[in-house]
Amino acid sequence: MNKRESMRCLLFTVHVFIWAKPSAGLAQIQDNSFLVEEAYNQERGVVQHVGTFERSRAGDWVLGFSQEWPLGGIRHQFSYRLAIASVEGLGTGLGDVEVNYRYQLVGNPEANTVMAPRFTLILPVGSSDEGLGAGAVGFGVGLPLTLVINDQLVSHWNAGGTFVPSTRNLVGDQATTATLNLGGSLIWLLSPSFNLLVEALWNSRESVVGDGRTVREELWRLNPGFRAAIDVSSDLQVVPGFAYTLGLGSAGEEDGVFIYLSLEHPFKH
Repeated sequence: MNKRESMRCLLFTVHVFIWAKPSAGLAQIQDNSFLVEEAYNQERGVVQHVGTFERSRAGDWVLGFSQEWPLGGIRHQFSYRLAIASVEGLGTGLGDVEVNYRYQLVGNPEANTVMAPRFTLILPVGSSDEGLGAGAVGFGVGLPLTLVINDQLVSHWNAGGTFVPSTRNLVGDQATTATLNLGGSLIWLLSPSFNLLVEALWNSRESVVGDGRTVREELWRLNPGFRAAIDVSSDLQVVPGFAYTLGLGSAGEEDGVFIYLSLEHPFKH
């Protein structure tokens, strides 16, 4: 699917959802960003499963799966992310695993300002020889901030980075690498069950080019899309979503499709 076909698909699907009459009782979507992290921790007794699929114009793709579990209540949250990735011309396999802890520092699901610092442990499961992983244990931090502007507009803001002391490249060279990221999203709540969104992201990352030597590059991305909520039952909400990522570099290799699906339900009564 090329860029023009993807945008036509996005516009057609948005048109269908806007004019379709939503079912009564659909819940408000809160964690309504894709690449930008929102700041709402999971509520007590409720778990969320998230699946994503990203495919770039260059042919690389990533299939991700994550779960978010409250640790007793919204104050503390545990989550993890698994990924199967394919790097064009190199290999396909399991990528590095991320294990996260988040602390609800400010706010709750009803608050207008919400903040939840995150700490991440990166486990070197992916093969660095095939471009699927860093080849060493890494650490990450993130500061997601959510601001409710009014009844129809919500914004999410991110700042963070990762640090890997001994990143390995394809030929086995090692060096310390650091990645920095900033992001923001604006959500338009057309209805409680249907949202339009646009995300902007900046990423500054280092790659190993020799023993002890790295090179840094900056990436900018724009990610417009939508999400919809479907209440399958009183205990299960399904949220599908779609976006088209626009790489703002000259080559456009970062362009691609983004598909999202989450399921949220209680795990105890």
